[in-house]
Amino acid sequence: MPAPDERENAMLENPTFVLFAVLALGIALGNIEVKGISLGSSGVLFVALLAGHLGLRVPEGIMGIGTALFVYCVGLGVGNRFFSSLRSKGNKLVLLSVLVVGLAWLVAWLLSAVLGIDAGIAAGLFAGACTSTPALAAATEAVQEGGADSALVNIGYGVAYPFGVIGVVLFVQLLPRLLKQRLDAPAAEEAGHDPCKIIRRVVVVTHPDILGRNINEYLGEGLLHCSITRKVQDDLLLPLDEQDTFTRGMELLMLGERRHLQRDAALIGHVDANRHPRAFGDEKAEVIMLNRKLCNKTLQELNLLHAFGITVSRVSRLGNTFVPSRDTEIIPNDVLTIVGAPEAIRRFSAACGHRSSALNATDILSLALGVALGILLGSVTFSLCGGKGFSLGMAGGPLVVALILGHFGKVGPVVGYMPRPARVLLMELALMLFLAGAGVAGGARLVETLAGQGLSMFLAGVAVTLIPMLVAYVLARKVFHLSLPEALGGVCGAMTSTPALGAITAKTDRQEPVIAYATAYPAALIMMTVLAKLLLEVLA
Repeated sequence: MPAPDERENAMLENPTFVLFAVLALGIALGNIEVKGISLGSSGVLFVALLAGHLGLRVPEGIMGIGTALFVYCVGLGVGNRFFSSLRSKGNKLVLLSVLVVGLAWLVAWLLSAVLGIDAGIAAGLFAGACTSTPALAAATEAVQEGGADSALVNIGYGVAYPFGVIGVVLFVQLLPRLLKQRLDAPAAEEAGHDPCKIIRRVVVVTHPDILGRNINEYLGEGLLHCSITRKVQDDLLLPLDEQDTFTRGMELLMLGERRHLQRDAALIGHVDANRHPRAFGDEKAEVIMLNRKLCNKTLQELNLLHAFGITVSRVSRLGNTFVPSRDTEIIPNDVLTIVGAPEAIRRFSAACGHRSSALNATDILSLALGVALGILLGSVTFSLCGGKGFSLGMAGGPLVVALILGHFGKVGPVVGYMPRPARVLLMELALMLFLAGAGVAGGARLVETLAGQGLSMFLAGVAVTLIPMLVAYVLARKVFHLSLPEALGGVCGAMTSTPALGAITAKTDRQEPVIAYATAYPAALIMMTVLAKLLLEVLA
């Protein structure tokens, strides 16, 4: 019978055991919170660095699998927003992302050249300071393709990442206090003063100018910012009908931001804040938009009340839910909350290609085909004007394929939709697999590198995080004239910092930060992935 020491050594020499031990310990480390701040999934990287320093190993190829799956899931998540953001002329938030990432790259390049920091470390610092794992994956792959040691990239990322997370979180939390501008206003919200909070009220029709007018035609004129989704009869909420007209004393349910609702209600009548009717029957449902013929059109163009007898009260996109206006463009894979008679709901569900299983089911065949196509694309070498060829690699190929699939929804037999819970789970698992492989690979040279360049690396990472944020805030407020919530949300998106967005949303119910983040994030993600490779080439 083997001695206990021999059994322990045998387990430590088992790469599969080491992998899951690193994942478990890393997740436990990432869950530790200090004043609301935690490492999250990146805790795996630091445990893996220690494991690599101790000479432990994980299964070969785990980094490649993690990279391909992670960037593919990221691409699916932002694909339906990315191309539309690029098409929008004068989109201030997309431009803000370009400026922030470009400045971060410039700071990383200048400091690395001045301080004599290795190119691999510089790429890792850039990715870590911007908290961009896809950029880390792209830089790691580029270094490996060049025959160099990718350990330095991982070490640079590990040094810069903690401040990259903490710095952005502290920035969005402390800046409003320093400026004496509050995002949180609990007393105002309770008193009904938060102008951007989504509310619903019963409005009594009394305005003489609209009596006898068709409700659907009136809404189509675009005079209201809010939605009218139902009517009240016998203290019950019922769906609107296309033939419904405004009559004196009629009660309607209005939904929208507080700042707009009071003004819109005055155009119709007055708000009855004491009325709280209840919903009736199964007149509400959630459907997923899969029919391309109905996509990329505004709600005004679709005129769903006339065409199907339903109204849209909510739209869920990229995990965020908002109240649509008549100018809201419906895109593939939007989840619509609709109100209408049961038969109208069934007709519209069939028209938009809704499948109940599509809301929660993952097409494994499409996932496998999509990733395989991405890896194939990444292996293709492109040549510009006879110069040195380049390839998208394991990080770029799946990302491009996923962006295309996320935008179009379906290409041939490959479906570009994955339910958010499944996508987030797979993305987190893939990320941790990649970080485990990257950390173990970098841990072997951890002590040696930190001893030689530790302080300069850390200070460079701090500068790459702070300088772009400060410049971005000034540009957002003074040049683009964004509100404080929009500016902070845009900075979070440009720095791809989800923890910082969480710090903002914990302080306010306003939607501006979330919308700004979702608009700025895709462009920043793509730019970081591309520029991480470019930094290596410039400093080589």
